[in-house]
Amino acid sequence: MSSEITVSVIVPIYNEEKHIDGLISSLAGQSFPKEKSEWIFLDGMSTDNTVEIINNYIEGGEYPIVLLPNEKRKAPYALNLGIEAAKGSYIIRLDAHADYYPDYIEKCVYYLENTDADNVGGMAETSAEGLIGLSISKMLSTKFGVGGSDFRTGNGNRYADTVPFGAFRREVFDRVGLFNTELIRSEDNDMNARIRESGGKIWLAEDIRFKYFCRDTIGGILKMGFMNGNALFHTIRKNPKAMSVRHFIPFVFVLSLIVMPIISAFLPFFWWAFAAEMALYMLLNVYFSFIKIKPTKCGLITIWLYPAFHVVYGIGSLLGLLGIKTY
Repeated sequence: MSSEITVSVIVPIYNEEKHIDGLISSLAGQSFPKEKSEWIFLDGMSTDNTVEIINNYIEGGEYPIVLLPNEKRKAPYALNLGIEAAKGSYIIRLDAHADYYPDYIEKCVYYLENTDADNVGGMAETSAEGLIGLSISKMLSTKFGVGGSDFRTGNGNRYADTVPFGAFRREVFDRVGLFNTELIRSEDNDMNARIRESGGKIWLAEDIRFKYFCRDTIGGILKMGFMNGNALFHTIRKNPKAMSVRHFIPFVFVLSLIVMPIISAFLPFFWWAFAAEMALYMLLNVYFSFIKIKPTKCGLITIWLYPAFHVVYGIGSLLGLLGIKTY
């Protein structure tokens, strides 16, 4: 069998001592041959034991691990370093906070070789520890929580506007360029928009699957929502086609919470429109908390978590619109 490298896996990492053993174990269990792979870890100057753990694996010599420093520390810089160092015909981006099904890489290669897509990806099974973490994972798996994010809510086997992480044909980067280092939190949306604009396609496959470990604290998930929301208008200024309608819904919701009561002071009819909006929101909140989500104890958390998540995302977006950058 040829030892030529076909797949370059690139993984941005920072302080991942909690997850790095599991990630390497997941890579080691892949059905795709290790001798045709390289695993490039881009370390954002970790301050915990991440680098030491990886170096122990490298010294063992069993796995095709390459460890490179990412002195800029941000994900798009790491991705670009990985792409430039990669030897493979296919470049597969992974996240350290995930566990990948044994045929993940094999299926990515299959779809890259058997479709006309430049980028393929799969379905996320969101997971976390503890009751709070479980409730957060439930929220992130519903359309009420994350809108039409199909890779989270289960609508695959089709061309899509984006996929998680991404498995790319190497030549796509020659055509559209590397990741935009000015987009720290939405570099993947921008890259996928540029691929589509260049005439390329993105395939979301139902049978490419991974388990993603989301934030497991209320503060952690709200901070993530706020930061993602704050990146919205900064991203739009760089690439108007990078974000979809669903990304704007929390912003419009928060704007309505501010504007509708003000308008209603002058036009009383708007109180009815505002009341109808609030009633519809609460009905959806109750439905997705207690009908779509089980067990009930998770619903008792998500009924507060949904509005908190939507509002902080919308506030982040509003600040971004005003040019206030918080990340």
